[in-house]
Amino acid sequence: MSQIDVNFQDAQQAFLILKSIKKNKMADFLEEMAKQIDGIRDDLIPTAARESHLPEGRITGELGRTLGQIRLFSQLVAEGSWVEATIDRADPERKPAPKPDIRRMLKPLGPVVVFGASNFPLAFSTAGGDTVSALAAGCPVIYKAHPAHPETSRMVTEAIKNAVRISGLPKGTFQQVEGGIDTGQQLAVHPLAKAVAFTGSFRGGKALFDACNARENPIPVFAEMGSVNPIVAFEGYLSNELESAASAFSGSLTLGVGQFCTNPGLIFIPKSKEEAFSEAVLSHLKEVSGAAMLHEGICHSYYQALETLSQSKELTWLLSSKPSELLTGNAALAKVKAKDWLENEAFQDEVFGPFGIMVIYEDEAQLKELAEKLKGQLTCTVWAEVDELENNRPFLSLLEEKCGRVLFKGVPTGVEVGHAMQHGGPYPSTTDSRSTSVGTHAINRFARPVAYQDMPEQLLPEALKDENPLGILRKVDEKWEA
Repeated sequence: MSQIDVNFQDAQQAFLILKSIKKNKMADFLEEMAKQIDGIRDDLIPTAARESHLPEGRITGELGRTLGQIRLFSQLVAEGSWVEATIDRADPERKPAPKPDIRRMLKPLGPVVVFGASNFPLAFSTAGGDTVSALAAGCPVIYKAHPAHPETSRMVTEAIKNAVRISGLPKGTFQQVEGGIDTGQQLAVHPLAKAVAFTGSFRGGKALFDACNARENPIPVFAEMGSVNPIVAFEGYLSNELESAASAFSGSLTLGVGQFCTNPGLIFIPKSKEEAFSEAVLSHLKEVSGAAMLHEGICHSYYQALETLSQSKELTWLLSSKPSELLTGNAALAKVKAKDWLENEAFQDEVFGPFGIMVIYEDEAQLKELAEKLKGQLTCTVWAEVDELENNRPFLSLLEEKCGRVLFKGVPTGVEVGHAMQHGGPYPSTTDSRSTSVGTHAINRFARPVAYQDMPEQLLPEALKDENPLGILRKVDEKWEA
């Protein structure tokens, strides 16, 4: 038996316990998990900064986000209504046939494989949103550590294992595995794996998706794979807000050296504002100094992508960038006419780094063509005055088909962690547009509905018992009750 087989055997044994665990015990475990991670912050922050080349201030903020989302899920589990308990009571007198008693709720899937992300060594890695939402659902996690920050992952893993031990949960509740691509593939296709969560490149996510769909028993893959997060700017808005818009776009484009999944790599600008907006953006970008990227592989891929795009005669380069010091990512900006952008799908490919393309459109009719051509995105941002929005409702309706989150002010970077957040969109941004990897709805990825028909009261899960011992919100005979 291989070590991976042992990992899954332990995870499966843990699942048999976790699937029926009391909600308060799981909530307490998540609180303890946050406490244990917070307790190593003095060593964790400099370690994560050193391995990721991110400043300690950024890591400190990311740690706060990580702890916040763990505690948010603890509150969700403690409240308990996330299981969507639904009860249709029996009616033996119904004609022409008696109505059975049917009760439905969400139950955990089983062992989940989570892949860590390179760009968030804490919030999308060992104890990140995928891990905590799977655990909150009652699913044990086998975590595939990202090789870019191994020591950070080990430190957080030990903290989680301490929380597992203190909380009296089975040892297979959380396990970390290290290795390369082959190891990841073995985890994804293991017969005991019931779901996969991934944040990373399109190539990596698609490979996992294909492998899991080729299994004898296919399993869901929730992969976030990349997005260019277009901003659509209207003429009236830019007439009033050109300078602030240029500043916002430049700042969002280069935030984190362009290594967020929501950096806006594409912006649509009306021809009447082309020159003014170009000059304003350039003035801001020239003030941004290059900074270290996450690792050499990402830096190399960034400049390789720029080199490939430089061969496209349709692009006009407003700010070019060449590799200088090791790991340094410098901003770059190009523009293209809308008619040329429409003819080349490569202009929609994500370039992971501080690079953007300005697409110059002639009129609102052409803007509709551009929106129709867009691939699936995590976000789309609309900068427009109220009357411009009112006059373009069909365009807005079209745009919402292309993404998971539509913004009407601000920029897409900075993803709020809350109940209403949607961080997932149509393919190829994710493999399942119905899911989110941020916010409490992320828990639904790792649960499935089970209905019980005419089950004796004493055998029903507590969430479905008549007296509602959990005190949760339920839908009973078509009415909401608590």
